[in-house]
Amino acid sequence: MPLDFSPTRRQITGLRNYHDGLAAEDNAATECQLRGLVVLERRWRGPRGEIDLICRDGDEYVFVEVKKGATHDAAAERLTQKQINRIIDTAYDYLANKPNGMMAFWRVDAALVDRMGRIEILTNITI
Repeated sequence: MPLDFSPTRRQITGLRNYHDGLAAEDNAATECQLRGLVVLERRWRGPRGEIDLICRDGDEYVFVEVKKGATHDAAAERLTQKQINRIIDTAYDYLANKPNGMMAFWRVDAALVDRMGRIEILTNITI
């Protein structure tokens, strides 16, 4: 009797969401470059979490969280204070190994991607 290795609906949805997220991150990286930022890292993982994009804007490090939603507002609603705190903690881990360490200039931005692929970047976000 042959074994059936067909993916479940949940697995298909998860795979689609994963690839949509990768595409959103790629588009956000391109948008950052168009704005003059230099992309240093993608999906950088530290002991306390992951940062989607790490860029340089002159002398300033920019830690970018990419959020995808039906609209920019829907994407922004998915960004929580807990998540921003995790990004900040992870940014500290990244900066600890860089020249100037915590004395370096840095900020956290959010790249909001809507269902049409349009990108809005919010700079220096806080909640």
